[in-house]
Amino acid sequence: MNTSHTELLDYGWGLSSLGLILVAGSDTAICAILVGDDRSSLLNELQQSFPAARIRQDDGRLATRIGKVIRCLEQPQELSALPVLEMRGTEFQRRVWSALQHIPVGSTVSYSALAEQIGAPAAVRAVAGACAANKLAVLVPCHRVVRSNGELSGYRWGVQRKQFLLQRERQWVKEAG
Repeated sequence: MNTSHTELLDYGWGLSSLGLILVAGSDTAICAILVGDDRSSLLNELQQSFPAARIRQDDGRLATRIGKVIRCLEQPQELSALPVLEMRGTEFQRRVWSALQHIPVGSTVSYSALAEQIGAPAAVRAVAGACAANKLAVLVPCHRVVRSNGELSGYRWGVQRKQFLLQRERQWVKEAG
């Protein structure tokens, strides 16, 4: 078998107020930031998300990037620390994820408003699906998307984490303001 074209992804671990963090990427960019409570579940999720990749535990080269990710997770105002992200998905998903990055810290937008914003007002369910497919927790802020009535809805990493993130961001805006 010729493996010369197999992609290599390194992954490493960190801890944050959200729980355990798995950060994975190539030499140039981060392609996954996964949040959870169990290493084996997160590693399984990474393997399922990138089935063609050769995945190996980092030997320390990701430490700086993991630190930047955690700083951004803990302090939403630290966007200057934002590492290079590689958003992998369909063209539609990347449009949604790009629009998510323009939602201000402490704000929310509805799925329908986001669909309109990207020029696909009838694609509300597809927008929700793109949010659910996001592999870059918090740094592509799908936690800022809510139902049309303002209520919280599903979140890949749990509604409790979504609520925590939104409350923390609102508090930061209030204190900065």
